[in-house]
Amino acid sequence: MPKPRIMFYHDGRHPHIYRYEPPMQKEEYQACIDELVGTPVEAIMFCLGEGRTVLHDTKVGELLGHNVDKWDHLVFHRAYQNAKGLIEEGHDPLRIVCDRAHEKGLLLYPTLLVQNFGPETASVRCSNFRLDNPHLEIRARGDLHPDLPWIDGLDFKHREVQGERFALIEETLDEYPVDGFELQLNNYPRYFHPDEVQAGIGVMTDWIGRVHEAVKWSGADRELVIRVPTNLEDALSIGLDLEAWVNRGIVDVLVGEPFSAPHRVDPNTDFRPLAAIAKGTACRCSAAIHSHVDSDRLAEAPISMVRATACNYWEQGIDGLYLAQWFPHWPYQADFYERLREIPYPDIMEAKDKYYYIPTENARPNDPWAATQLPIEMEVNRPVTAKFIVSDDLPRWDKVGRVHEVLLRVGIAGTTELDRIRFSLNGTELPENILRKINQMYRMSGPRNRSGPTYWFIFRLDPAHWPPQGENELEVTLLERDPDVLGAVALRDVELELKYLMGRNFHRDYVDPDLGPHSYGVS
Repeated sequence: MPKPRIMFYHDGRHPHIYRYEPPMQKEEYQACIDELVGTPVEAIMFCLGEGRTVLHDTKVGELLGHNVDKWDHLVFHRAYQNAKGLIEEGHDPLRIVCDRAHEKGLLLYPTLLVQNFGPETASVRCSNFRLDNPHLEIRARGDLHPDLPWIDGLDFKHREVQGERFALIEETLDEYPVDGFELQLNNYPRYFHPDEVQAGIGVMTDWIGRVHEAVKWSGADRELVIRVPTNLEDALSIGLDLEAWVNRGIVDVLVGEPFSAPHRVDPNTDFRPLAAIAKGTACRCSAAIHSHVDSDRLAEAPISMVRATACNYWEQGIDGLYLAQWFPHWPYQADFYERLREIPYPDIMEAKDKYYYIPTENARPNDPWAATQLPIEMEVNRPVTAKFIVSDDLPRWDKVGRVHEVLLRVGIAGTTELDRIRFSLNGTELPENILRKINQMYRMSGPRNRSGPTYWFIFRLDPAHWPPQGENELEVTLLERDPDVLGAVALRDVELELKYLMGRNFHRDYVDPDLGPHSYGVS
């Protein structure tokens, strides 16, 4: 069996069973496969449901909604209607996607959300196993703060928990023509009481070994894929000893993503520790690449941002890309397929437009685990720094006349026109003669929301100030503060946009516009 380099996570719900009016037709259900045919995607990672319940004809698990008499959520009711209707017609939803994927030359790996939050938060999706067994939850001892978001998850020290999860995996491997199995361990990633994590490390390693044995027993070519935090220490802190798994040969692919999967694109994610432990072993390392930006200006990443992120990831020696949470693009149009076409090929993307940025807080409630480098509050004469990674070799492409423009955008929140601010890139102060300021202290509206910097500082960098390949450091210093205002000043946004020509002296679009379609005036 070929080893896929490009995997696509399909959650089986949001762009799919939630959308179609019941009764859902077999042809409609298999559309989730058809939509990816002819793209670089080699394997579809198909989610079995929200984790506690599933959406196929299981005999050992529980179908979403089987225990609900009256529904307080219309969309979940629709998912139940569609799944139940297909099953009653003799069309098992999971078998539909397995058969269609193989018919079209794609691999299919079911994905299990191993952990999920407890019954109070989504009762109509919850299983009887969870409702009837509160003593199996992490909070069962009663000594944890009730506001912690993960305490009602399953505690894997209990054999009943391990067995319930394993039975669903084993049934899927035995009953369906799958090409492997994926464990999503980075979703609400807590598996033990905080006082029992150390003892739980061995427990979880043994359970992973049991799952891997079942995968290989069901088919020697089948693979176990596990999605995990990129940081080895973060993983170990919740009971996941990734290095031990690799050394024992009980995982075939490690898919890394930031801790607790904030589901936002980040070109600066570090996959090198994962790649290092996989190097020279039978295990491969893949990088989860996201598409969602969710800033005040952008919902989804434009193709230039996807390129920048993918190139940074390939540069780290990974074995593949895992396209995670791309379903907000649905229904998929030409720009979605354009993003997909290039990402397996860093050499093709090398001299094409890139858009690097550092994720920052937005107007939505913060994920308690989604740490962001920005914003950073500033005080007078105390420099703050932000780091970002660039994979482009600008001097190389400048020699052949391909570099069109290099823009560094810095967004400062809470500043006024009377503040004085100094900017330095990699130890060199950026001169004012390459600076343009844009006043956005007040906006009637914005493409997404009205939050954002009060001023943008846009530097059209000349070759003397271009960022080199690798890590770059921006230093920002508030030299003088407007004496008549209160409130904090903060470094909020850092973006680097590189624009290329197709060849020496080529035009840019029809009239060579200075402003790209995604800049919203910030250029």
